[in-house]
Amino acid sequence: MSLTRRQVTSAALAALPLAVAASAPAFSASSPRRRRTLYIAGDSTAAQKYADAAPETGWGMALPFFLREDLTVSNHAVNGRSSKSFIDEGRLDAILGVIAPGDFLLIQFGHNDEKSADPTRYTEPWTTYQDHLRQYVDGARARGARPVLATPVERRKFDADGNAVPTHGDYPAAMRVLAEEELVALLDIQALSIALWQKLGVEETKKYFNWTATEQDNTHFNPPGAIAVARLVAAGLLHRRVLAPRDVRRLDAEVPESWITWPEATA
Repeated sequence: MSLTRRQVTSAALAALPLAVAASAPAFSASSPRRRRTLYIAGDSTAAQKYADAAPETGWGMALPFFLREDLTVSNHAVNGRSSKSFIDEGRLDAILGVIAPGDFLLIQFGHNDEKSADPTRYTEPWTTYQDHLRQYVDGARARGARPVLATPVERRKFDADGNAVPTHGDYPAAMRVLAEEELVALLDIQALSIALWQKLGVEETKKYFNWTATEQDNTHFNPPGAIAVARLVAAGLLHRRVLAPRDVRRLDAEVPESWITWPEATA
């Protein structure tokens, strides 16, 4: 089953509840224009990929195509990181050292927080996961920036009846509760993405994930998948009034796969 871009965007807007209201209004038309930056703190599903990993694509690579050119995306997401290990490695401090008033910090973790056998990454949903997420929220707010929580994008998993199956346990629910408690804008990407996978179905979803002749990867995306998830993120940022209509573009327009590029990795 193929969905039109308008259907995907409309589904995103309809599925996002109005609860967890934005803690500050979007910039109004009378606000002075300044170049703002949207920082991404996250894992491999969002991260920049390089030539040796192509066609694997993080959704953060596609997000700039949906934002106006005066809103810069600074993608700090890194493969394999959890909310805990990202902090422990000093990556949150690196963002907080440069983030400025009026900027945004988009926070998506969960995939690697679930790894209970790895104490360097594991967090428990209702305690340490929420505790670590609060450090991102508090750090951004202390610097006059706007935190935005995003539940982890769903993996591709279906049961024998063709139903898309959730894989993240209590982590999305724990983030939803935290967002409500802290009055942080929430993008429920887990709910939106599993709904999209359900509509697409078992076979069609293979075209969105990193399925190649040698690899069947049900976690990471190829260019169509990254573009589809980035579209959900951009639509959510608009719907939550984190961004104003003037800040987004192409929500109903085609984004060619050829726009995705994989630079050579630097030492």
